[in-house]
Amino acid sequence: MPQPQITPSPASGAGYFFRGMSLAIQPGTRRFVIFPLFINILLFGSAFGFVLSQLGDWINGWIAALPSWLDWLSYLLWPLLAIATLVIFSYLFSTIANWIAAPFNGLLAEHLEAKLTGEPAPDTGFKDIIKDLPRIMNREWIKLKYYLPKALGLLILLWIPAIGQTVGPVLWFLFSAWMMTIQYVDYPFDNHKVPFPTMRDALKVNRGKSLSFGSLVMLFTMTPILNLFVMPIAVCGATAMWVDHYRDQHKLN
Repeated sequence: MPQPQITPSPASGAGYFFRGMSLAIQPGTRRFVIFPLFINILLFGSAFGFVLSQLGDWINGWIAALPSWLDWLSYLLWPLLAIATLVIFSYLFSTIANWIAAPFNGLLAEHLEAKLTGEPAPDTGFKDIIKDLPRIMNREWIKLKYYLPKALGLLILLWIPAIGQTVGPVLWFLFSAWMMTIQYVDYPFDNHKVPFPTMRDALKVNRGKSLSFGSLVMLFTMTPILNLFVMPIAVCGATAMWVDHYRDQHKLN
């Protein structure tokens, strides 16, 4: 039986992201990283490049549409709107990439958990992935339904003059960080069939750790070049967090 990896637990959620970097390149893990990494590079390399090329024109157009008495806010609004736009599109691209890569992210989480705990690695093949695909996609849909109403409310807030352009980007970032944690920590939870509400409530208990992990994932997702590699790193970091803090209380099988 393989021996579990014994390493000190990171003190913060951000520490788990950095731990995910080292776990993603370890022998026995790298082969499960390839497909999520390929999807991430393909999507972010094209879509994110387009957004960056258009960002300046979009923001200048939005600022030009503001009332003239708010012209003095333009220097403040430009960076805030840039951050809000990057946060929104980063999460959108990340969501699309995770929908495509969800079965393989779950497989990566499954094998890494076995490596970290010393349990036998699951014998999961391509047929098993296909068989489990409806359940996996249903779980992604549940996460999307949780996200959409809150995102719509924040989107409306962004259009409120002055308040929306100052407070809105900050709230968008915090909410997106929370959703990034939900997105990635959900893979090991879902591998053990833990219901979504149970997973969400468990993350709320350690909200600080959850937000610091998701914030770093969000920052890397917003950053060109670095965002090409963020998906498998986040899956590995989230799986390590599951093993250290949630597995004993929520493992069903």
